[in-house]
Amino acid sequence: MSHGIRKIVTYTEDTFIEGGKDAATPLRLFAVAAVLKNPWAGQGFVDDLKPQIHAVAPVLGEQITNTLLGLTGGGDAIEAYGKAAVVGSNGEIEHASALIHTLRFGNFYRKAVGAKSYLSFTNVRGGPNCAISIPMMHKHDEGMRSHYLTLQFAINDAPGPDEIVVALGASIGGRPHHRIGDRYQDLADLGSNHA
Repeated sequence: MSHGIRKIVTYTEDTFIEGGKDAATPLRLFAVAAVLKNPWAGQGFVDDLKPQIHAVAPVLGEQITNTLLGLTGGGDAIEAYGKAAVVGSNGEIEHASALIHTLRFGNFYRKAVGAKSYLSFTNVRGGPNCAISIPMMHKHDEGMRSHYLTLQFAINDAPGPDEIVVALGASIGGRPHHRIGDRYQDLADLGSNHA
C-alpha cells in the first residue's frame, strides 16, 4: 500500500450485559487503525512537517474512514466518534499529532458521519502492544454524557520504533444504563442554586 501503510487493523466490541444487567440495546464499538512508517523517521529534527502532512493525512483519513463505514454499515449509524495516534519510540509526539490534528485527516470522518462535534483524541508515544485509547463523544452534542466512551485495544506488533498507529473509533449507542445525566442538567442545577 502507498504511504508506508504496513497493515490495517479492525476491532469490534459488543456489550450485552453491564453491571450484571442486560442492556436494552447492546453497545457496539468499532475501531480501524493503520500501522504505517513514520514519514519523519531517520531524518533527525524536521522543522517543516507540512509536506508529509499534506501527502499522508488525506490518504489515511479517506482510507480509514471508508473501512470504518464498511464495519458500521454507514455514517448514519454512528453516534459517537473519536481518533487516536501512537508514535513509536523513535518518533516525537508531534509526529503523532501531525497526522491526526489536521482538517486534511479529520474532515473525511466528520463529513461521512454528518458530525457537528469536534473529534476527541489522544496522541501518545508507545511500543508494540501498548494500549490504543480512543475517547469518544456524541457526534452532534458534546454535552451528552451517555456517549462519553473510550474504546481501548492493542496491536501486538505495533507501533515499531519507526512507526505510527493512526486510528478512528465509533460507537453505535451510548453506555448501557447511563444515569449520570448530561452537562445541561448540571448547568441548570447550578443556575438554580445560585439564583
